Formats: sequence, structure tokens, C-alpha cells
Amino acid sequence: MSDRLEAILADAVPRVCPAAVALVAVDGAVAASAAAGELVRYAGADGTLAAERPAARIDSVFDLASVSKLFTTVVLLSLAEEGLLDLDEPVAGRLPGADPRLTPRRLLTHTAGLPAGRRIDRELPEAGPGERMAAMVRTPVLHPVGGPYLYSDVGLIVAGRVAELAGGAPLDALVRARVTGVLGLPDTGYRPAERERVAATECKPGRGCVRGEVHDETAYALGGVAGHAGVFATAGDLLAFGEALRRGGGPMLRRETVAEMLRDQGAEGAPFRHGLGVRIGDPGITGPLTGAYGHSGFTGTSLVVDPVRRLTVVLLTNAVHPVRGRDGIRDLRNAVAAQAAGLT
Repeated sequence: MSDRLEAILADAVPRVCPAAVALVAVDGAVAASAAAGELVRYAGADGTLAAERPAARIDSVFDLASVSKLFTTVVLLSLAEEGLLDLDEPVAGRLPGADPRLTPRRLLTHTAGLPAGRRIDRELPEAGPGERMAAMVRTPVLHPVGGPYLYSDVGLIVAGRVAELAGGAPLDALVRARVTGVLGLPDTGYRPAERERVAATECKPGRGCVRGEVHDETAYALGGVAGHAGVFATAGDLLAFGEALRRGGGPMLRRETVAEMLRDQGAEGAPFRHGLGVRIGDPGITGPLTGAYGHSGFTGTSLVVDPVRRLTVVLLTNAVHPVRGRDGIRDLRNAVAAQAAGLT
């Protein structure tokens, strides 16, 4: 079964991405796995090849980008289970000056009316992460609150800050305590320690070819830890996270909490159904798994869980290395999902 998956990745490397790792589990058991390419292929944005080009391995670490939003979501939902916050409370109760119409539910469904992004590093070039975060959570609402859907990194940054205030700890500590620690995921978290295992991302002015630091400029400006981006993981760890959700959430969340997470929250205008922090039937990542849920990341990552077929599908790539704007990542995601569909 892995032969076909290996062929799909080999066809994409290096045309779509310099490195790729894929894992597919059926009923909790790995049914197919593949790794292809090089963790560092280029020395610069001009496409010059690097002198050392280590091979990608199944246990290589990738920048998850917006797949990080699922970890923030689980932290918020676990805090809600314990009564430390309410999904429909105004976040202004914890963030003085915030728009009183903003709630955790609206932040997680991208219906809070906040802008898609904010380059706080450019706005406050001399400020530290704390000052920049304070400015981020004061971002004014620019669009209708309650919908239509507008994908917003700002909203998940605010959600991450709400989690910190409700949980009484930094977001990276909350993710360790409430997700990676309880699931036993040794290679998942913010700011990875073992740079040599990490796939390089974009080659940027002033930063070189980014490796072992978050690619997202806003997360980087906030110190590498934010609600919308910054988590790194191996395919095996991300598969275990997806499997925990597929099996009902334990030991991270109660089954009824996951059911609410996966309920269509009625976000109008989205090109898919939207749960709490999770996309349901997103055609950009699910291929023929039309009832599946998950999330994608700008670096070329995705997690897809199909509860009906009992499938969990992980694809990790560094499609932004050495520069963003490559074609073909959507087709690669859908090809991997289609291969997974054939395993059931």
C-alpha cells in the first residue's frame, strides 16, 4: 500500500515541494507511509542548491503553520470543559477594550469580523513580543460580526491570548499540558529544539532560509508562540493527534465536546462547513473524503480525519521552500486523500 503513496510523493518532489512525508491510518493502524525529498534543498531564494541536503525521513519535523489552530482550539475547549471560560462569553471580560461582541465561538468560526491578518512586525518594528501582542488583541473589528465567514489569523491570535488568561499559563505551556503531554507527543510543540530534524521553509531577507523557527512572520514577531501558527510536529505525532479526535477526544476532551467541535456552526459564506476551529468537507484537502474534517497550513501541511471511513491522513511538506507561490499543493493533498480512500 505504501508503494503508491511513495510514487505520489516522488512525483511531487521537488516540483511541488522539496520534502514531503505522508501517513495514513485505518482504524488506528498505519496502513501506508512515505517520505521523499530533502529537508534543505536550497541555499537561497534564487534557487541555488544547498551544499548539504539531508533527506526527509518519516520522523522529520515540519512547521505546521495553520494546522496549529487545531491545537489552540483543543486548549480552549478543554478550558471550557473545566468551566474556566464559556464559548459564548464576551472576550472583553478578559481583554479590556476588546469589542464586546467578540466571543471564543466567533473567533473559532472566523465570524468575529476581524481582519484576515496584521503585520505587527512592520507596524511596531522596535517593539517586543509582549507589546506586539497587546496591540494585536486591540485590533479593531472591520467586518460584520456574526458572519459572513472571513478567515482570520488575528482571530485565532486573540483566541490564543484568551486561552492564556483563562488557563493562567502561556499558550505553549497549555498545549503541552492539555494536548501533547496527555497524548505523549514528544516531537510536537513550539520552537523545536532539534533544528537538524526540521524541514526548511522560505528563504527571507534578514532571516536566510528559515529552519527551526516559525515561518509565519506574525507568529515570529510574537516570539514564536501564537494561536494561529507556530506548532511544529512529525507526521506520527500529528497522526496521533488526529486519531485522538477521531476516537472521540480522549484523553484531551470529552466525547460531547468533540461532537460540538465537529458540529456545523453555521458560518455563512465559507466554501465548506465550519465547526469550532475545524473545517468540514474542505475541498482543498479532503479530495473524495467529502465528509472528512481537518485543517491545512500555508507551509504545505494538512490533517484530514474521516470518521465514517475510520481514516486519518497526514501530509507534511515545505512547499514554501525556498519561496512561496508554488503550484500543485492542492492537487498533492487531494491525491494523498484519494489514495487513502482506496485503503478502505
